[in-house]
Amino acid sequence: MTENTADTADSVDSAESIQNMTLDELRAEIADIDHELVELIARRTYVADAVAQVKAEKDLPTTDETQEERVMKRAGENADHFGVDSNLVKAIFRLLIEINKAEQRESR
Repeated sequence: MTENTADTADSVDSAESIQNMTLDELRAEIADIDHELVELIARRTYVADAVAQVKAEKDLPTTDETQEERVMKRAGENADHFGVDSNLVKAIFRLLIEINKAEQRESR
């Protein structure tokens, strides 16, 4: 089975199992997802802090527009892959990038 076929099969299985869940089970699932999202944001922030340290050590500018464009392009592609609103995903990533840049500026 190819990756896309596996992703589609997983999505169908997931959609079917979600449709059979109670309201409390759905809310518990959202709570689990929220926990995972915060964990991923924490991981991303930790790595972004390491990037900031490297930039400071090498006297590189805080803003790297080319890298930001790559991140935004990748975010849009990932949104499309998972069938999520690309504008929403890009807005979230734009916010993460801006927060990271503000933290980088404050730490210098």
